[in-house]
Amino acid sequence: MLPPLTVPAGLLEVLQVARGAFTAPGFATFTALVTGYLGATGRRTITGMWIAAGLSRRTHHGRAHRFFSAAKWCTDTVGLLLAQAVIAAFIPAGQPVTVVADDTLFHRYGRKVFAAFWQHDGSARGRDGIGRGNCFVIFGISCWVQLIGRPVFFPLLFRLYQPKRGPSKPELARTMAGIFARAVHPRAVHLVADAAYRSKLWRTLPAGWSFTTRLAANATLYAPAPPPTGKRGRPATKGAKLGKPADLAAAAIWTQSTVCCYGKTSIVQLAAVRCLWYGSLGKVPVQVILVRDPGSTRAYDIALVTTDLAASAEQIVLRYAARWPVEQSIKDGKTLLGAGDAQNRLPAAVARTVPFAMLCQCVLILWYHRADTAEADLATRRALAPWYRQKTHVSLDDMQIAFRRARITTVSAGHEPASQNPPETMTCTAAAA
Repeated sequence: MLPPLTVPAGLLEVLQVARGAFTAPGFATFTALVTGYLGATGRRTITGMWIAAGLSRRTHHGRAHRFFSAAKWCTDTVGLLLAQAVIAAFIPAGQPVTVVADDTLFHRYGRKVFAAFWQHDGSARGRDGIGRGNCFVIFGISCWVQLIGRPVFFPLLFRLYQPKRGPSKPELARTMAGIFARAVHPRAVHLVADAAYRSKLWRTLPAGWSFTTRLAANATLYAPAPPPTGKRGRPATKGAKLGKPADLAAAAIWTQSTVCCYGKTSIVQLAAVRCLWYGSLGKVPVQVILVRDPGSTRAYDIALVTTDLAASAEQIVLRYAARWPVEQSIKDGKTLLGAGDAQNRLPAAVARTVPFAMLCQCVLILWYHRADTAEADLATRRALAPWYRQKTHVSLDDMQIAFRRARITTVSAGHEPASQNPPETMTCTAAAA
């Protein structure tokens, strides 16, 4: 059994959401590692988390390593349970859920590291654009978070991608979509992904789902299938050939609209065409949304395609822009929270450690939302730096600082006389009971 561990007030209430994914000892270890991970100031290796949790001299660090390499728990279960907490906290009842699929590479160079390959790296410098490491396909919710003042991506489900040895990235994303659908039913869900995830797999979607992505410039589009003629033979599955997106743009009726994307308001020209993208989505009716700047000399600047026929062109543009927070979330996870610092090599440990680190990002935001100290933290920041006037919302870095401060305060309170200790002080032992 782990020795008693003091954690910041409110953290156990957040972690209790995922209690059903663990055994009692496993949940105690999970709580300790989350506390150490979010409270660490150095590298977030496995032993780094254990040291930051204050357990290095009290319990052998092998328990932390076994938690990732051998313990019985599933990252999918934890992610789905946290997804319900995210929806309850940030998405009003009855509103559709926007989910995003993307992937990123976490650099690893050891020869014995499981599933480490040379592969595409979006952050690589130079013309090759490749790096060595573990690539994860990430699936999560993108929604507006008031205390941060912008859309935020919550990474929830993960799959380790192995080039030429396993399923493709679209196949992994489609698998996670099927798993995620059971957790959010009966809510409507809008799935958004970049051009790398175009696939025939999206011809069949869970009920109430739509799919939006970037349309290929060489895609061949067709008019919707005509009604049956009553004659012998198979009815036509597609109408007349409309050509490429450039051909649609040449014949389209453009309307001018104002959209707010990526934090700024822009005036753009939009055109919407209902058709079939037969080569990719088959007989599924789609909307093609063409976007261009008013002063552009090109036929169009961006072409989007969606299976949501009820949404307006402006809504589809905003929905695709909601994909961008995944890039910020991955960047914050790597640079601020040290996702990928752990040096595991075994298959189970490699497949679990990065998802654990990214899920801790969700836990941190949920904890800070529950703590409700954003206004006080902003006031403190303005008092310390009155010239920093443009800061109107907290950042993930502010949340880390608040977490460490809350933990120091709680630990300090634990050393005061019992009469001065807060009555709600909780420990991992109590949580696991």
